[in-house]
Amino acid sequence: MVFSLVAWTLTRTTIYIDGYNLYYSRLKGTPYKWLDIAALFRDRILLPQDPGAEVVAIKYFTAPVKASYARHGEASVQAQTQYLHALQARDPGLIQIVNGFHVFEPTSLPSYQAGANPSKNNVSRVWMIEEKQTDVNLALHAYRDAVRGECDQLVICSNDSDVEPALRMLREDVPAARLGLVMPLRDRTAADGKVPNKRLTALAHWVRHHIRDDELAQSQLPLNVQTRKKPASKPAHW
Repeated sequence: MVFSLVAWTLTRTTIYIDGYNLYYSRLKGTPYKWLDIAALFRDRILLPQDPGAEVVAIKYFTAPVKASYARHGEASVQAQTQYLHALQARDPGLIQIVNGFHVFEPTSLPSYQAGANPSKNNVSRVWMIEEKQTDVNLALHAYRDAVRGECDQLVICSNDSDVEPALRMLREDVPAARLGLVMPLRDRTAADGKVPNKRLTALAHWVRHHIRDDELAQSQLPLNVQTRKKPASKPAHW
């Protein structure tokens, strides 16, 4: 009797997470902010979809919080710092934090008047707060990893149309790369008005349209995560 052995080839996969899109579209207002992103995206979303996937990197794109604008001031800065330390300590070498930045600039915007359309003749001076580089960093990292052949599958967590050009170029320039898309949204029965971006879903090989509460609840970090120094602890206001 002759047995033939077939080598099982794992799909090298990198996960790209738009941290701000994930937070504002899915985590804000929930008790699930102390999220173990590896447990959620790798273990509960990716592997059931693709059991042959081998996650080689998880890239988390964010920007440092500004205390002067954050709801909890300096406590918000410390909360973000604790969280990022916990993520990297929990999965050393797997999770990469890629930072952008915020800019504050004075500008003029139309003043609101009930029943009236915006008018440039009635404007107010305001501060414009913008988070910079998250989208472009995510797009460039994904594109570079694909063209360098550093992964076979790219899984992107975003519902932001700003990443559409990068996904389109990926499909054209690296046709062998498999593209997965995870929408950071509540399930379809939610009444928050947010729906999957069809321009993005049309470019993916597979799509997860929402993230359930039970998946978030089951993917929480321990209250205290040991780091090289003192433990990183879940913030009290989270």
